[in-house]
Amino acid sequence: MAMAFKMATEGMKVQEDCKKWYKEMKWGRVHRFVVYKINERSREVLVDRVGAPGEGYNELLAALPADDCRYAVFDFDFVTPENCQKSKIFFIAWSPAASRIRAKILYATSKQGLRRVLEGVHYEMQATEPSEMGFDLIRERAY
Repeated sequence: MAMAFKMATEGMKVQEDCKKWYKEMKWGRVHRFVVYKINERSREVLVDRVGAPGEGYNELLAALPADDCRYAVFDFDFVTPENCQKSKIFFIAWSPAASRIRAKILYATSKQGLRRVLEGVHYEMQATEPSEMGFDLIRERAY
């Protein structure tokens, strides 16, 4: 059984769009977040949803399914106590309890391939429920 999971995660490709949308979010500030999913059939990580500039953290939470895993990057803007505008990028590995065990293992073992492509992420979070990636936790880490 372990061999089947190993074979399922070997050679996981990251579609070029994954990098493109991330760079637009990071450098162009065109998007607030990007959600990624794994297509098990084609063995690729691909873009699932992109958050428009006016969308925020609540829309990111709504884009994460309650019963399936995803990866997400979120561009968190804030003002420091010194009144400086800053931005930090969070990588979130979403693995809810209701998702299939195979999906949890696949996402856990494929994460580093996507992370290598997404240069400049400031913080990484693992969450199995929304409270583990609450807005207060993100704000606390960013400051």
